[in-house]
Amino acid sequence: MTLLSMLIALIVERLAVRGRGWQLVTYLQPYLRFCSSGSVGSIRQQPYFLFVGWLLPAVVIALLIYSVQFWLFQLVLNTVVLLLCIGSWHYRQQYKQFLNACQRDDEQAAFLCMHQMRQAQGAPELTYGPQLIWLNFRYYAAVLFWYALLGAFGAVAYACLRQLAEPMTYQHSSDLPAEDTAAVADAAAPEVETPAVAADSAPVSAGWRLFADDLLHWADWLPVRLFGLGLALVGDFSRTSAVLLQHAGAMQMSAPQLLTELSQAAEPVPEELLNSREAAVSAVALAKRNVLFFLALVAVLTLSGWLS
Repeated sequence: MTLLSMLIALIVERLAVRGRGWQLVTYLQPYLRFCSSGSVGSIRQQPYFLFVGWLLPAVVIALLIYSVQFWLFQLVLNTVVLLLCIGSWHYRQQYKQFLNACQRDDEQAAFLCMHQMRQAQGAPELTYGPQLIWLNFRYYAAVLFWYALLGAFGAVAYACLRQLAEPMTYQHSSDLPAEDTAAVADAAAPEVETPAVAADSAPVSAGWRLFADDLLHWADWLPVRLFGLGLALVGDFSRTSAVLLQHAGAMQMSAPQLLTELSQAAEPVPEELLNSREAAVSAVALAKRNVLFFLALVAVLTLSGWLS
């Protein structure tokens, strides 16, 4: 069922999913507002509050799926949960606008689109290729890894942690880009701005983001190395495997930094083309091949009985 849920979710997300309704952040925002309100009382001051608040949605979802005995309903619930966890329509819109700007040779508009993605994700400033590979890792590869390992609980727990680390999560829902109109409209001049985080939510977002950033370093540690192994197999094996072995035991090295070195080794790009459309498209193709490798790995593990 694990492999089947993954395949269905990725196909549906690619072909049919549209709008904010299929993004986890849409449902996490009201939950965070509730956790930040006076309704929870003095429990907000407890040291374990952030940890419990982070895991509670994953526990509830896991119990709900576990309580359903019919396999078909379980498959549907798992697929829907996985769709929400990998939903990234906001970034898809901005990527399309980025490609549109590159096709017009509008470097300023292309840079603006990439800058908006960095701001919304709270990601470090990387060149175009590694930036998109990092986004693919956070929304696809890492979620699929934790789903394969811990089921819906793992996927929701990681996706919630990812969203807690993103500045976009703390924007008001009404400030987020329109769901379908921006994708259909001509992206000649990118109009999707990344709004500033509301002033009254700054203390709340700071606490959640600090908590999430600390945990994400360890939540990404193993998946990013498995992702690197995939990059070695679908890219330049000798160069990528050398980088992977060099940093295999680096406990403090950040995941974006490691992924940048791995992606540049897997598919080297001349320095003058690092911030070009060609580098971005090549990186996305590399990341897609890597996801296919991961699915093949899950299929092998499923057939061998390691996964159900």
